Amino acid sequence: MKNTLIAPSILAADFANLQRDIEMVNESQADWFHIDIMDGVFVPNISFGMPVLEAIARHAKKTIDVHLMIVDPDRYITTFKNLGADVLTVHYEACTHLHRTLQAIKATGMQAGVALNPHTPVAVLEEVIQDIDLVCIMSVNPGFGGQSFIENTYEKVRKLKALIESKGASTKIEIDGGVTDKNASQLAAAGADVLVAGSFVFGSVAPLETISNLKSQLS
Repeated sequence: MKNTLIAPSILAADFANLQRDIEMVNESQADWFHIDIMDGVFVPNISFGMPVLEAIARHAKKTIDVHLMIVDPDRYITTFKNLGADVLTVHYEACTHLHRTLQAIKATGMQAGVALNPHTPVAVLEEVIQDIDLVCIMSVNPGFGGQSFIENTYEKVRKLKALIESKGASTKIEIDGGVTDKNASQLAAAGADVLVAGSFVFGSVAPLETISNLKSQLS
């Protein structure tokens, strides 16, 4: 089986012990750091901003995957590159000129990602899939951690995989929301390449072991 990547979501970490949690991810079998930036406008919640991301990047030793849940993300593309992002994901629903946004992200040397809300069909990406390094399928409604997984996600992943293959693209599929050991292997089987896990990892008694168990299911 392919190597499905695990990306713990720092939104679910203990902010009072952020360095400890970052070092835990560094030591774990996880592959990426997933960092949600929310503005309280595009989604009904506010997460952390630039100084916190800069602090995370200082300690993180793995790929930094930044998910922008904000309006007008174009304003900050260079800023996020300078803060240490390796992958920058914008929401389809927040970009009027998606192709231009993708080109701007790639021009900085970052990988370009596009996130789709649960109600947005994968067909909207047909014209730009070859320009996208990563598609993030929201398997919960964006804005808050700890929500239940939307079951229609499996079918959505299969449709997206078919689109990627039909266009000869090498786009990765990321799943964000409600990922646990109950659905991880099914998601990988449907075509997912990256699984974001938040409260399942950071809410567990032994996060290192939780990540290790999740990883063993996927290899």
